[in-house]
Amino acid sequence: MGDFFTVNELAERAIKTFSISTARYIILAGIAYLIFYVIWKEKWTYKKIQQRFPDKVRIWFEFKYSMLNMLIFVIIGLLVATMNKMGYTQQYKHISDYGVVYFIFSIVVMIFLHDTFFYWAHRFMHIKKLYPYIHKIHHQSTNPTPWAAFSFHPLEGFIEAAIVPIIVVIMPTHFGALLIFIMFSTILNVLGHLGFEMYPKGFTQSKWFWWNNTSTHHNMHHSLFDYNYGLYFNFWDKWMKTNHEKYHETFEKMASMKKKDSLHK
Repeated sequence: MGDFFTVNELAERAIKTFSISTARYIILAGIAYLIFYVIWKEKWTYKKIQQRFPDKVRIWFEFKYSMLNMLIFVIIGLLVATMNKMGYTQQYKHISDYGVVYFIFSIVVMIFLHDTFFYWAHRFMHIKKLYPYIHKIHHQSTNPTPWAAFSFHPLEGFIEAAIVPIIVVIMPTHFGALLIFIMFSTILNVLGHLGFEMYPKGFTQSKWFWWNNTSTHHNMHHSLFDYNYGLYFNFWDKWMKTNHEKYHETFEKMASMKKKDSLHK
């Protein structure tokens, strides 16, 4: 087993982790927000799932809580680094140790593990006695924007980020694969909170693509609360019958919208 990090080493890692996490969040959420809520707002309003736009107070609320959770991610990052130094993880340094095929395979496994973890953690956070103390903050964004991707209570932040230490403990993990997984997760999280539906008609019931979740799927969760718990995929919602009964109908309505149909004329 290795030794603990020194205070200076922890501080350096904390600053680096905070900087990278914040930059990733601001760049990805910021680009999505600029494109859909500023630059091409009028052009793509007809694709807006909820036609009204949230006010600046709500957007600032989402941003503040998202930034708070960057600190939670720092704590989790330091925990993982310390666990690794002490020999409690299965992280490895060289791709050649397990090969390129396993490197790619491990990313896929992480994504599917996270999807399962998220679904059941999400259901757990919706338990009535726990909901006000853990998940309520996130649901205050009933009409979410990309800035809502990480807008949640710090307790939820710990739950959400717990997938990372779980992954590095239960399976051999290369740091590069972990970074790709985290980037994928961030992008899909931003898209889920986009508030605009960009997939084409028939997507949710296609034999090839039905298993992918859509922005409509998660947007309905924010506005209706007790349905559509999934993250990346629709497997668990389909198997557990937690898709909203009007999910496909709502998606088709949005996907069929033409520019002339927009309520903002």
